[in-house]
Amino acid sequence: MNLFAEVFTIGPGNKDHHVALRCAVGVFVPLIILVMLNRLDLAIFASFGAFTGIYGRGELHRKRLFIQLRAGSLMLVVMLLATLSARAGHVLGLSDSASTWAQVAATTAVAGACSLITAWWRHRPAGSLFHIFAFAAIASIPHQPPLWQCMLVAVLTTAFCLLIGISSRLVRSRRTPWTMPQPARLTPQERRAALLEAVGYLVAAGLAGTLATLAGLWLGFGHNYWAMVAAVVPLVGRSTRHRISRGIQRIIGTVLGLIVLAGILLLHPAPWQTVLVIAACQFGAELFIARQYVLAQIFVTPLALISTLLAAPTAPETLLRDRIVETVIGAAVGIAVVVAPAAWRRLRARTAGERVSP
Repeated sequence: MNLFAEVFTIGPGNKDHHVALRCAVGVFVPLIILVMLNRLDLAIFASFGAFTGIYGRGELHRKRLFIQLRAGSLMLVVMLLATLSARAGHVLGLSDSASTWAQVAATTAVAGACSLITAWWRHRPAGSLFHIFAFAAIASIPHQPPLWQCMLVAVLTTAFCLLIGISSRLVRSRRTPWTMPQPARLTPQERRAALLEAVGYLVAAGLAGTLATLAGLWLGFGHNYWAMVAAVVPLVGRSTRHRISRGIQRIIGTVLGLIVLAGILLLHPAPWQTVLVIAACQFGAELFIARQYVLAQIFVTPLALISTLLAAPTAPETLLRDRIVETVIGAAVGIAVVVAPAAWRRLRARTAGERVSP
């Protein structure tokens, strides 16, 4: 019963609406400008650049700026590598199958490397979920805009989010001391935990990507990177039980979010209305992500899929089908990766006990 209790409970708020508003504005303004310029092909770079605003929740202004600067820089590197990866596939003349497997391998490497970096920096949200999503989504776009335009939009959006992050200093009552506490170094135990976690991300992302690709080739669906994203969700948690619960909540929230998305798509929103929906979903996701994961996923699912539709238009029914199948595959893999170490320890303990007993 405790495993499912979190599905029906919500934690107390901690000025989450402040963070939610910053993130919503950070994604809305760049996207609405791109709509006015009729350049929605660049929307995905603005969307991922806006992830800068997710970091540094509740920190003092100077520390928030420092954290967001590092987080934004890392995301820019990931986006640059992703678009270069997509171009390399065309230059090398890789077949669709070879390109897909190369993308899985590259995304797996990003999963492990970025997990290690965020752990070393003590960033929250922890892990490499956003980096996996950004790399794979951009690398999978078949027709890339000019590189300088992609990165210009990403850099400008990141800079805009940095300004939003410290904008409340203009209000005297909201201004925090311009101090920067010394970052605590990782202890040997924390370094070991970070390495083990990075290995977990490698295994979960790689296995989920492999299974999703094989299943996609067999059943005829795509977006294998959604399975890779879903697979690393259970890896962030306080305990094995909590991590399993997150995997289950991911599936439940995705199903509910797809119902909401289907209703939105039935209305056939105009581009500017789509941007409003994205901003509203970003607000809702950040409002509840730290308090109620299922509820947050109801906003995250339309947010992710609508952003994908802007970058690479696809039949909505195909997108909905791919999302639920990939999420189930990924969440199942992630839960298996979480449970496996505990199961292995119990098996070893039982075997050792049988050897000792007469």
